[in-house]
Amino acid sequence: MDRPERQPGVVVALQANYLEVELEGVESGLRLLCTRRTRLAHRGAAVHVGDHVWVEAIDRRQARAVVASVEPRSSWLARPPVANVTAVVVVLAVEQPAFDPDQASRFLLTAEQTGLAVQVLLSKSDLIPEEQLRLLVQRLQAWGYGVLPVSSQTGMGLDTLRSQLACQPLSVLCGPSGVGKSSLLNALIPQLELRIGAVSGRLQRGRHTTRHVELHPLASGARVADTPGFNRPELPADAHNLEVLFPELRARIAQHPCRFRDCLHRDEPGCGVDRDWDRYPVYRRAVEDLLALSRPFRGG
Repeated sequence: MDRPERQPGVVVALQANYLEVELEGVESGLRLLCTRRTRLAHRGAAVHVGDHVWVEAIDRRQARAVVASVEPRSSWLARPPVANVTAVVVVLAVEQPAFDPDQASRFLLTAEQTGLAVQVLLSKSDLIPEEQLRLLVQRLQAWGYGVLPVSSQTGMGLDTLRSQLACQPLSVLCGPSGVGKSSLLNALIPQLELRIGAVSGRLQRGRHTTRHVELHPLASGARVADTPGFNRPELPADAHNLEVLFPELRARIAQHPCRFRDCLHRDEPGCGVDRDWDRYPVYRRAVEDLLALSRPFRGG
């Protein structure tokens, strides 16, 4: 008995109960609207944007197929949910909405959990004076990040950004609502014509113009994900592993190791880590919030 035709592909978007899969190999670029095999649903196997899959029952005339299996993932970004990411780019606006160190840190902590290198984009960089921008770049560099100021209005930094993204199989742009992720993608890939929303003047929060994750081709072998904005990611679950998600704290511990293995570096007696770093208050609040959540509730 002949085996059914199978083709490899990548999930590039989700639509309700359907998956959009872009074929790879001989028919590279062909998009198919797919359902999942019943056995995948029965196993509880979730399929996400970025997953490498195999499709069967291909109907090229109707551009439809069925996802039969999912390949193991090489990386995972939990929010927004994207599989097989190779580069995480956190987009933070300098104005409209104004830069918020606590909010920025929460996005960076989420990105750090992938274990991948994290790049920071400072969007709308044309809206503040050069000296103020220089100081903000220096501040984020001290946090341990590569920083690229960009502007979709003036074109600042876009050539550099395009070159960086073109070297990565799958880059994800993530960040708060209204920071201009869709505007940047429109500038990089003009044919996209993604919807762009305004920022609320009273709340300084962006409107959610991107409703779902979708992958867009940027160059040969390179895709970039547009993701929905949100304003307050959850903290990581474990206070005892929080230190590894702060690059500047990792560097300090590497230079001056703390002699206590289970130390939380909150100025405990004998701790080898000082408090003289910019994000220490952010780190301490995060640790204390997580410890409060982990304490058992005692009703009275």
